[in-house]
Amino acid sequence: MTDPEALARVVDALAEAFADLSAGRTLSPSRTVIEHGPHRQLLTGTAVWERRGVATVKITTITPDNPDRGLPLIHGTVVLVDLETGRVTAQFDGADLTAVRTGATAALATRLCAPEDAAELAVIGAGVQARALVRAISAVRPVEHVRVHSRTRPDAFAEWVRESFGHSVSLDDDVKTAVENAAIVCTATSTDDPTPLVDASWIADGAHVNVIGGTHEDAIEVDPTLLAKAFVVVEQKEAAIADAGEVRAALAGGLIREADLHEIGAITGRPPGATSVFRSVGMPIEDTAAAAALFSFGSGP
Repeated sequence: MTDPEALARVVDALAEAFADLSAGRTLSPSRTVIEHGPHRQLLTGTAVWERRGVATVKITTITPDNPDRGLPLIHGTVVLVDLETGRVTAQFDGADLTAVRTGATAALATRLCAPEDAAELAVIGAGVQARALVRAISAVRPVEHVRVHSRTRPDAFAEWVRESFGHSVSLDDDVKTAVENAAIVCTATSTDDPTPLVDASWIADGAHVNVIGGTHEDAIEVDPTLLAKAFVVVEQKEAAIADAGEVRAALAGGLIREADLHEIGAITGRPPGATSVFRSVGMPIEDTAAAAALFSFGSGP
């Protein structure tokens, strides 16, 4: 488990890496994805971060049936390479590092976009990624209460939140009740469905929404019509257009234009009072930034 100081370094490293990405100072090539069954995936990704003199190679698998087997959704490994010597300097568990960098990326978006006094967090999902989100969001905003909706293991998740952070927790039977009037909303499910889980009308004006789940490029967690009225943040425009279900649907439906997508590395915040949506797809450069930060800190995920 990453301690708060190490997590803060990961968030700061991601901010640097995304700034380099948006400015064209580094590249994050598309992942190679091989489907081998109903939404089962083998993924490989590489990225080089010249500023820090490092690179990563990552191999992961996504198996949606695993939670029903009592196994993690994601397995894999990440190696960190020193660019000057070509030496492998560290190796990380792929699932652990994915959770850390995914939560930290959402925390960066939250730090940039969410109200500074946001104290109520709604989480849809109760798996590893949901835990990473609570941990990371709690590091950048004064969270006091967490609302949870999940079809699986909500009680264990709620107990973990209370014991780990002292937040009060409410378990909601439906998504609408969980997200209504929450200042920060995070979705972290393994849905493969193009039918939204969260209706746009349920999101309060001025709220910030982090969308990180879905198992393929057409899966949708949040109603794409929300993007039409929101300040939309993505890691990289090209990656979002290729892999983000909500973005793809909103573009195809004429709800937004490509110009309405704002890269996280090129913004300083959202317009005052605006509702904001961060749609993450996960990019290899995030693994590189997180691994570099943890290695320099002398910490593992």
